[in-house]
Amino acid sequence: MDDTLSHSTKDYGPPRLTILLVSALAISYEILLMRLFSIVQFHHFAYMVISLSLLGYGASGTFLVFCRQPLLRRFPAALIGSTFFLGITVVACFAGGQHLLFNPDQLLWDNRQWLKLFALYLLLALPFFCAANCIALSFSRYREKISEIYGADLFGAGLGSILVIGLLFLLFPDRVLLFLGATGVAIGGAAWLELRLQPRWPALLFVGAAGLFFMLPPAWTVLAISPYKPLSQQLRIEGSRIVEVQSSPLGMLTVVESNEVPLRHAPGLSLAAAAVLPEQLGVFTDGGAMSVISRFPHETNGLAYLDMVPEALPYHLGRPEEVLVLGAGGGVAILQALSFESPQITAVELNPRMIQLVRDRPQFSGQLFDRENVRVHQGEARSFVARSSKKFDLIQLPSAVSAGGSVAGLHALSENYLYTVEAFREYFDHLSPGGYLSVGSWVRVPPRDSLKLLATAAMALTAKGVQNAGDHLVMIRNWQSGLLLVGREPFSTADILLVQDFCRKRLFDLAYYPGMKREEANRFHLLPQPYYYDATLSLLGPEAEDFAARYKFNIRPNTDDRPYFSNYFKWQTLPEILKLKDQGGLALLESGYLVLVLTLFQAVLAGLVLVFLPVAARLRSPDPATGWSRSRVAAYFFAIGLGFLFLEIAFIQKFILYLGHPLYAAAAVLALFLVFAGLGSRYAQAGGISIHHVVAAVIVIGIVDLAVVNLLFDVLARLNWFVRGFIAIAMLGPLAFSMGMPFPLALTAAGKAAPDLVPWAWGVNGCASVVGAVLATLLAVHFGFTAVVLAALGLYGFAAAAFPAAKSENREKGRQIGYSG
Repeated sequence: MDDTLSHSTKDYGPPRLTILLVSALAISYEILLMRLFSIVQFHHFAYMVISLSLLGYGASGTFLVFCRQPLLRRFPAALIGSTFFLGITVVACFAGGQHLLFNPDQLLWDNRQWLKLFALYLLLALPFFCAANCIALSFSRYREKISEIYGADLFGAGLGSILVIGLLFLLFPDRVLLFLGATGVAIGGAAWLELRLQPRWPALLFVGAAGLFFMLPPAWTVLAISPYKPLSQQLRIEGSRIVEVQSSPLGMLTVVESNEVPLRHAPGLSLAAAAVLPEQLGVFTDGGAMSVISRFPHETNGLAYLDMVPEALPYHLGRPEEVLVLGAGGGVAILQALSFESPQITAVELNPRMIQLVRDRPQFSGQLFDRENVRVHQGEARSFVARSSKKFDLIQLPSAVSAGGSVAGLHALSENYLYTVEAFREYFDHLSPGGYLSVGSWVRVPPRDSLKLLATAAMALTAKGVQNAGDHLVMIRNWQSGLLLVGREPFSTADILLVQDFCRKRLFDLAYYPGMKREEANRFHLLPQPYYYDATLSLLGPEAEDFAARYKFNIRPNTDDRPYFSNYFKWQTLPEILKLKDQGGLALLESGYLVLVLTLFQAVLAGLVLVFLPVAARLRSPDPATGWSRSRVAAYFFAIGLGFLFLEIAFIQKFILYLGHPLYAAAAVLALFLVFAGLGSRYAQAGGISIHHVVAAVIVIGIVDLAVVNLLFDVLARLNWFVRGFIAIAMLGPLAFSMGMPFPLALTAAGKAAPDLVPWAWGVNGCASVVGAVLATLLAVHFGFTAVVLAALGLYGFAAAAFPAAKSENREKGRQIGYSG
């Protein structure tokens, strides 16, 4: 067996199928880890851990700089061993990570959590380290076939990004983990056969070993959800129990009933409310935000409590006949519309499993989603509005974030296209004469989300040609939540009297209405000052821009180019918050943004320690006559690594609205980018292709695609799904095809002139991928996705200028010209 594994494979070419499968497994595992950590922790910590674990790719390059020659002499054993350990570590490292008991909520005051976080990085980097070894070893072993290997790598990644989404529809995340681990071990058998090792029967042993994964005790991979998440807190209440769990790529839904201490979920319920709430089931998404399914009452007065929440206000200003609910959840907003006898109710819900949960309980929910005057559509709310031709008397949006997430700043990095200036303009276009847009918010001191919503609505009204936006706005609040009501027509004196009466009877505070006096604010739920009223006047006045610049939090309106509604962070406020740490000031900290900054810092530091410094100390500089040097290789491969990630991330976000679903956008853009880039890599193998021409094509096509996205997407998004899919291929295919060439062309040239630099180039490119994912998001938060695309195209231009072979070619041409002269 030992002699067999030392067998040379030079006659059979590179192991393309093995590389394809390894790459598919690696990206599937990366996406799965994002889901797993979104469930057990919070999504922004998942982003941090996954980004840093990908440093396994960079560490692989460093490892091969030191160990390349002995591993190449035993290439079959090294390749098969890497695939085998890839499968083992996929399961073992995640299971081990859970037993570390890492708690990100304690990072700021418990130094032991930093050690646990570092250990978690090392554990999660191991699977990616094994996958990267397979690919990098193949690069070094088959230097003349780098384009083929890179093409298989990208094509496999494209397939993997679609495969894992399909698996997450079929299986629970912990079962997908076992499936990927078993697949990794089975790939070892595929590699044995592809390398044509003799005898062939040992390949079956890998398949048998893969089957053992499904015999592991379930307790080994059960998800240990953070004790700080709402689901964990609910289950501590006596009598609470889980009755059903549904899972999909959109989230894991956990249904909880609590018989001994019944659920009473009615955010913003008036303190004057006397009505009893109906029986409720809690539905937790990824163990976090909760919505409820309410028992449908036998009598209409069983819904009387829904008249005692801020969202009831528009029903007292008129009788809306056509109501649109964006974000149906468990159906509370639909129940409210039914209680006010609205004739036609349309609701949109993103998660099909949520719709099914309600429909599976017809006796409990009263067949709420299937009533004669209720129409529930599954899809992304903003896209539904864009493609609808109907006008509505009331469009109702939920609060931008959950209460818990709002307090902790956990959604600062979540893109949300429901609350942008362009979205509000779309809603206004779909309001009937006299119609209203109703948007919920949470009461926070100092105010944040309420003010950003108001500023967004004011800017959208101004963009629609409204002279005095304040005449169209009303804002109320109570002890917990608030409501912004935007009228298509200016609020009349009669409307204002109805608003005042509504608030007085329910002990709600007036925050703003046209012509309101300061002494009318802050009467029931007292704050030290009428903050909401004062801030609203400033935002609607001539000094609005100066006020927003001086305010302690970011309350500027968001656009589709910068859709981070929940990002309120300002660096100038950080020192003040830290001074208040011992007085509870950390509750004001937008931790999601700081985690991203910390991730970038850690990625750069880890890249220096794991890749740059060890290799720089070990590698000898190549012959200057080749035109290659370590610094030029680092500059080139780091630039195209950043550029590739920048474009990929920016276009995923740009296509969310166009394709009508975040999941479809991620899957489609990743698949298109990686598959077409793989085809471009194979095409580059033909030779005779200039990197400068390829980079020029990337820049030109990138600019054209950006112009189409920014100028025409509003029109194109109204087309049917098939046509939109074809346009997406036509746009992204040529761009990705061109982007697939610069890496293999340069790596092939390096392999011929300075083979020792191949692992170095691979490691640098891997580090760029980690840094690029974090840096692209930071740039998007501050400057928008358009700036990210333009930065990416600039990086490709820089890479072309730094390409070492170009210098060499120019010197050669210069000598020829000089000689002939």
